[in-house]
Amino acid sequence: MAVLVDMPKLSDTMEEGGVSEWFKKEGDFVEEGELLLAIETDKATMEYASPEEGTLLKILVEEGSTVALRKPIAVLGDQGEAFNLIDLLGESQAAPGGKASSSPEPEPASSPSPASAPADKAESPSSAGSSSRIKASPLAKKIAADKGIDLSSLKGSGPNGRIIQRDLDTGPALGTQAPAASTPAPAEVADIKKPHTMMRKTIAKRLLAGKNEAPHFYLTVSANMGAMMDWRAKLNKDPRVLSKELPKVSVNDLIILATAKALKQHPEVNSSWHDDYILEHGNVHIAMAVALPSGLITPVIPFTDSLGVRSIAQKTKELAGKAKEGKLQPEEYTGGTFTISNLGMTSVESFTAIINPPQACILAVGTSKPTPHVDENGDLVVQTRMSMTMSCDHRVVDGMVGAKFLETLQTYLENPLFMLS
Repeated sequence: MAVLVDMPKLSDTMEEGGVSEWFKKEGDFVEEGELLLAIETDKATMEYASPEEGTLLKILVEEGSTVALRKPIAVLGDQGEAFNLIDLLGESQAAPGGKASSSPEPEPASSPSPASAPADKAESPSSAGSSSRIKASPLAKKIAADKGIDLSSLKGSGPNGRIIQRDLDTGPALGTQAPAASTPAPAEVADIKKPHTMMRKTIAKRLLAGKNEAPHFYLTVSANMGAMMDWRAKLNKDPRVLSKELPKVSVNDLIILATAKALKQHPEVNSSWHDDYILEHGNVHIAMAVALPSGLITPVIPFTDSLGVRSIAQKTKELAGKAKEGKLQPEEYTGGTFTISNLGMTSVESFTAIINPPQACILAVGTSKPTPHVDENGDLVVQTRMSMTMSCDHRVVDGMVGAKFLETLQTYLENPLFMLS
């Protein structure tokens, strides 16, 4: 009997899902537990296995489309089975005016794009005949007809040579000639409208809530990174690193280590705000911000306070790689108790970051650079210094509490041996 496959909830903050790729096509048989499609969540793209076995009778949501949770995305059933889509969907979910079919090829639940139907009618006589045989998007056809552009004179930059909207910007209009000017007119560059990804929507929602709900204040301190840089150089001369048996230790790994040690000394900072209480976490789970083309994600290093620098280096490399490949699992980006956002690999000297609720603090790290500094003896010296700004939720962390934590962190960064004592 034909059944619907609904968009599943794959993360705790997921409200809708995008169909990234179907691994099966209509008419294919799929086993229960066999991979059926890849779904884009608000955090990553995740593979989804079929909840039961059957033939994929109908794909209701095409690749690249987004649908709300628990809305149908496909129909499974017996090979050649006839089904009525309206009966399966229910009258409330059927497309207005849509007709259900009792064959394995029913009408889809959604109607064609509004731009596609009138496009052919709007074409001029000179372009209508040729554009019907030319690969072009419905929107490109409509714009070509409105502007009098001959599609046959254009080369498409879309998939399989398909002409898309941006190709029309350089196309010649019918009945016009290029102006004979000695200086060419500036090329008009088309605006690009980028639909929000689910990750970008979630970032906007959570950070807006974090900024509006948590009363932020900021504390800034700088540290002399000379000793830490020397220690890092020695660590990376280890033969196991040179043979790639162990990963190189980065400055970020050392900052994570020092932060975890400092948080154990100041548990008030390793806390989170809840409506009825402040939760002081027993263990330190540091989240590290990783930039992606589609947004930002913060994979979590669990029990960071119990790890050595080698283990942290291994874990950060693994998590960053999975984040960039979109393969993080929900448990790998949830449960953080403190976040570090590091732009030290750029020329940014300092910045402030927005707290990731319900965490109480986030540490923004700038680049390390040679800086004139007056030392404890009153002498002007040049040191490799790094600026750090901590954003604090004043409901949880008071100014003196945050300041004491940063003093400890500064001490650990400037005197790495203190972390080992």
